[in-house]
Amino acid sequence: MAFHVPTPIQQKAIPEILSGKDLLGCAQTGTGKTAAFCIPLICHLLKHRDQSALILVPTRELAFQIIDVLKKMTISFPELRTALLIGGASMSVQIQALYRKPQIIVGTPGRVIDHLTRKTLRVHSTKFLVLDEADRMLDMGFHEQIREIFRFLPQPRQTLLFSATFPIDIKNLAKKYLKCPIYVSAGLDSQPVEKIKQMAIQTTLETKNETLLNALRERSGSILIFTRTKRRTDRLAKFLKDKKFPADRIHGGLSQLQRNTAIREFRSSKNRILVATDMASRGLDILHIEHVINYDLPVVPEDYVHRIGRTARAGAKGEALSLLVPDDYIVWKKISQLYKIPASTKISN
Repeated sequence: MAFHVPTPIQQKAIPEILSGKDLLGCAQTGTGKTAAFCIPLICHLLKHRDQSALILVPTRELAFQIIDVLKKMTISFPELRTALLIGGASMSVQIQALYRKPQIIVGTPGRVIDHLTRKTLRVHSTKFLVLDEADRMLDMGFHEQIREIFRFLPQPRQTLLFSATFPIDIKNLAKKYLKCPIYVSAGLDSQPVEKIKQMAIQTTLETKNETLLNALRERSGSILIFTRTKRRTDRLAKFLKDKKFPADRIHGGLSQLQRNTAIREFRSSKNRILVATDMASRGLDILHIEHVINYDLPVVPEDYVHRIGRTARAGAKGEALSLLVPDDYIVWKKISQLYKIPASTKISN
């Protein structure tokens, strides 16, 4: 897989996890958090064949991505079976996969609970638990599901929480469910990587689309554009197609086939522009994304770092541009303070 030197978060986290400690791992996006927990997880399961591991993630796309990494890492260990439990996919196929007693289960909370309540998933042997993108896991709609899943899990176990941001609710969760956890971090906590050039442009509601078109004409390479809602995502993707830009869109209202197709064609550069809601701010690992454009600012300022973290991955360079209408200035001020954006990069006309 061309991994020769561990990244800083891998260097700090892997030895602690191998020693059996619960852990909170904080690192900027694109710095190798997935391998930081997958490598020791595999080592643990090879030594404890009677045990299993559960990895919980907030999006289907991130679940697919982690399964893909695990399959590459376990190619020499076919006995380490995996199962993918996500919404929008066939229950019967998932039940068949669980019947084969996989040691590694990757899933989204809702579908994991479905299987737990049906008793098609039994977690009595689960001694290794990972929450990836843990801050999003505790957002509205996930917190209660996470608490329900914890109710099924056995003690003792080893629990790992990984994310690029660690707000107070995650620290409270750690106190409740983790045993004397070790905290490791790499880089500046909750800050974008330094190789992302950040810019903002003042515009208006009336001129916003034209401002976007000008920005797209000035840029080459792949571009990920974030919008606030599914409807705006559909509308903007259609607008760009009408303007002869090779664009597609992705959001939670599309079928899994549509989402997979959009990502595949974006990865292959068939469409160099992908318009997305915040579901793409977590788990979309495409190394060639050169630009991220915030057509709409995120509702939650903390999501800014996850959005722009889709570029400048694995040591590459990237650019992040935000389009600001007057109603955005208060949120942009919070983002600028939160992520220490230099004054020189804040606003241009």
